[in-house]
Amino acid sequence: MSEVKKIATRESYGNALAELGAEFDNLVVLDADLAAATKTGTFKKAFPDRHIDCGIAECNMMGIAAGIATTGKVPFASSFAMFAAGRAFEQVRNSIAYPQLNVKIGATHAGISVGEDGATHQCNEDVALMRTIPGMTVVVPSDDVEAKAAVRAAYLHEGPVYLRFGRLAVPVINDKPDYKFELGKGVVLREGKDVTIVASGLPVANCLEAAEKLAADGIDAKVINIHTIKPLDEDLIVASAKETGKIVTVEEHSVIGGLGSAVCDALAAKAPTPVCKIGVNDVFGESGPAVELVKKYGLDADSIYAKVKEFCK
Repeated sequence: MSEVKKIATRESYGNALAELGAEFDNLVVLDADLAAATKTGTFKKAFPDRHIDCGIAECNMMGIAAGIATTGKVPFASSFAMFAAGRAFEQVRNSIAYPQLNVKIGATHAGISVGEDGATHQCNEDVALMRTIPGMTVVVPSDDVEAKAAVRAAYLHEGPVYLRFGRLAVPVINDKPDYKFELGKGVVLREGKDVTIVASGLPVANCLEAAEKLAADGIDAKVINIHTIKPLDEDLIVASAKETGKIVTVEEHSVIGGLGSAVCDALAAKAPTPVCKIGVNDVFGESGPAVELVKKYGLDADSIYAKVKEFCK
């Protein structure tokens, strides 16, 4: 059996920007002294005149991006999720979203898979923060194919977009001829009748593996990839809840305010259903190898399998 191809979605972000830059000369990229880490250096090498290093001044960078957007250009402001969503929250809210400016935020190094950088850099709260901002679109791609498609969709979308990327290389699962990316539309990766697993980002591939393990135990799990957290594909989630009767959400984010909360909001209003939320359980992360942290915090295939099996009893 051949090895599964793995690529970090931050790499996909850099590559997508370079590809789009060749197509659209109004695309501008800003970074906060992290071009090598966020991979915007790929764009900088190809289009040095359209790359602006703002230094370690993320709040100022968001203001600059807002100003650039008023000229008709499409700026992608890039930094680690902790800084893009956390440190610069006020500027994102007041300078970008309030005037409804066409700024795209590329937030890399999100979640516990940042690894050895530790709790201060492992942002597990960014989706919750960005979801609360009126008019903000929030996207969490699951692999290389989806990340590139998301960057293109963000460029074509009129309005602010928050794009969340990871540091750890993840399996490529969407390299199929019929794959289609559409903002606000979930993707059914596996049909099932006993339980629906709704996932975003890094854990999506692990959920597919967990579903195979569950099948061996006679549990038929449907798997849905929700790449757009806001606007959420409520129709798909409600229909799946009615079909299977149980929902499990899986995310590399706090169980408070992220995908799980968005799903629960929708179901409470439209189709009350038992829900099990799998994610970071109201704790800070810690320093350690990314793969080991993913396992410790219950986001690997074996842990997801065990939790879903217990939930289905």
